[in-house]
This record gives sequence, structure tokens and C-alpha cells, in this order.
Amino acid sequence: MNKFIGSLLVLSAAFCLILRADQPKSDDVIDDQIAIKLTSDPIVKGGSIKVDSQQGVVTLSGAVGTKKQKDRAASIAKKVKGVKQVQNDIVVQKTLNQ
Repeated sequence: MNKFIGSLLVLSAAFCLILRADQPKSDDVIDDQIAIKLTSDPIVKGGSIKVDSQQGVVTLSGAVGTKKQKDRAASIAKKVKGVKQVQNDIVVQKTLNQ
């Protein structure tokens, strides 16, 4: 009987993990994952980009030195699981590039 209950508990836990894997990521997790990817990207180099997500809609803001950095930041954000849309409000300031 104890083995049966133990097996049932293990199966229940596994089932819960499977169900959880299909759930969308929270906005905080999305923000963190994007921020990590932006910081480690050799083109974007983190910069002063702020990431804010609301129900999977990500808004990028702040400033970078080139349009290439701005576009790359949006591209990185779009690839993160759970992101539905990216609003790229990053400003290009040439003085940041000097």
C-alpha cells in the first residue's frame, strides 16, 4: 500500500511539472531573460536598455549608440519564449558611440 501511495505521489508531481511547462512565462521571467541576453550580446552590449513586459508584450526603452544596436535588441527580445510582441522605443544617440 505504501508503494502505491508513493508511486501515486511521484506521478502526481510529474503531471504537475508537465502542466507547468506549458504555461506561459511570467513577465518578470521574460524581463530577466531578455536583460541577460542583451547584456551578453556583443553588438548590443547591454547599454542602458530598460525592458518591461506586460502579458508578453515587451517594451524596450533607453538609449544606444547605433541603429544596429537598436534593431538587434528588438530581434533578441522577439526570440525569447513567451514574447508576443515587441515595442521598440529605444533612442539612438550618436554621442553614446563616441
